[in-house]
Amino acid sequence: MSVETDVIPLAKPVLGREEEDRVLEVLRSGHLSLGPRVPAFEQAFAERLGAAHASAVSSGTAGLHLALRAAGVSEGDEVVTSPFSFVASANAILYERATPVFADIDPVTLNIDPAAAATAITERTSALLPVHIFGYPADTPALERHGLPIVEDACEALGASHPDGVAVGGRGHPAVFAFYANKQITTGEGGLIALGDAAHKERIDSERNQGRAPDMGWLDHDRLGFNYRLSDIACALGLAQLGRLDQMLADRARVAAAYRTAFAADPVEDLTLPCEDHDGNVRGWFVFVVQLPHAVDRDETIRALAARGIQSKPYLPAIHLMSFYRERFGHREGQFPVCEDVAARSIALPFFPAMTEGQVARVTQELRGVLAGAPAA
Repeated sequence: MSVETDVIPLAKPVLGREEEDRVLEVLRSGHLSLGPRVPAFEQAFAERLGAAHASAVSSGTAGLHLALRAAGVSEGDEVVTSPFSFVASANAILYERATPVFADIDPVTLNIDPAAAATAITERTSALLPVHIFGYPADTPALERHGLPIVEDACEALGASHPDGVAVGGRGHPAVFAFYANKQITTGEGGLIALGDAAHKERIDSERNQGRAPDMGWLDHDRLGFNYRLSDIACALGLAQLGRLDQMLADRARVAAAYRTAFAADPVEDLTLPCEDHDGNVRGWFVFVVQLPHAVDRDETIRALAARGIQSKPYLPAIHLMSFYRERFGHREGQFPVCEDVAARSIALPFFPAMTEGQVARVTQELRGVLAGAPAA
């Protein structure tokens, strides 16, 4: 094998003629921003989820920031969230000078544990921010019982649904999706907030555009705002991607099933696979993350796989143990033991819709070889 010519990438978007045609149409129109593709993409996405409204923004991080503002989070507040996530979910809370209060995760779903979240709520808690990690639905119905505003980080969960059949993002809370190149659909960069409240949409649409209301002049602004807009080019790409979403979700599920079959044929002791759908929850497959055996050096495993032409990545670190959060809030090892154990052992394997069974077989074979200490071919 030549690593230079036969590397299996971690992720790979599905792009074709439809995407090219739609983007070229925008380019030729000369209307690249604040044009008709933005509301068209918002409407199509909201209809897909069964949401009343949607607001397209420049990134998932921007979406979390604006959603927290719309939910009323402000300086001095606390927001209960998961320590096992991409750091943006906690950072967005800090943007409003509020404090992220972490609660440990469920060892099976890897989402925030509702019981742990309940004990973390105080009189200063102004919102809850569950993360649908790796596309598996968080137990949002359990969190709803507290009667607090909820902002959902659904950036990894397009295509997921709850036991009642409601799509993740369709429960009426502000729910934020992201469209980076490894997500279920991509606009290159970009995000979207699904919404149930028309007043929230009005506020977010203004704040993403420097605080300008729809009926105001170009240089007239009546509130603090940001440059969080998403371009017509990106929304055109998103519309094309939505048109092939069902097939891409099916292909992702196929690849996940191929991984399960390959590992089942020759199990690796103490290797933990992503949980199966259960209790009526349906995952929207984003990544295929395994937890390595406890005695294994995760970073060395990643290096060894790279030498064999297999891309992989740690997924994800414990946020509270990052240097910034340690120094600012005094976090330490042992506070959230389930999260810390999972974070220390988790590794994302190559995963994308066009992945073949042969590639899956090669990844699993090479991983077994690395874990067994076998030399690279």
